[in-house]
Amino acid sequence: MKIAKMTFATLFAVVFGLLVLAPGDARAHCDTMSGPVVAAARQALDTGNINLVLIWVQPKDEAALREEFEKARTGRHAGGQAKEAAEMRFFEALVRIHRTGEGAPYTGIKPANTDVGPAVAAADQALASGTVEPVRTVVVNAVQAGLEKNFRAVSELKSYKPDDVAAGRAYVAAYVQYTHFAEGLYDKATAVASHHEHGEEGQATGHEGGGA
Repeated sequence: MKIAKMTFATLFAVVFGLLVLAPGDARAHCDTMSGPVVAAARQALDTGNINLVLIWVQPKDEAALREEFEKARTGRHAGGQAKEAAEMRFFEALVRIHRTGEGAPYTGIKPANTDVGPAVAAADQALASGTVEPVRTVVVNAVQAGLEKNFRAVSELKSYKPDDVAAGRAYVAAYVQYTHFAEGLYDKATAVASHHEHGEEGQATGHEGGGA
């Protein structure tokens, strides 16, 4: 038994909601050496343009980041290992401030080859290529598969005998998981904007929630 195919717009909204609203769980790459936050930090230090990294933090954290930026710019003048150390301290400060602003834990900067999961990788690939197809395939397949799996599980247990309490309980357990899965997808998809609203200013920290 199969459920009807969902439209791409619905599926994309659902998965985007899941990624954006769960920064602590999503395997975003804002805390990796190859992620967009560190890339912006490198460019900011090279050009002296702090605006390139201010977009990754909330307004209330701007002063703290400016202080870290100046320290890093000064430390780079020493060259060699001192320069590398100054840059790394800035990378760490920026990522920590960014993650904290998202409500996500900071556990240090991970290596450049860290696995960020297929959704994030496909999302970046789509932006780089100018077509949504890479991320369309990943998110549509993942959500459709999850819905199919939960739907089949509860459907197979639906026709239990009224006096078979154990079978009835198995059906209820599957039913609860199925409906909670659907409800969770819907709730997160319809609340996408909430993660991008920060305080009175309502300004976004950047494109990642997940802990970008």
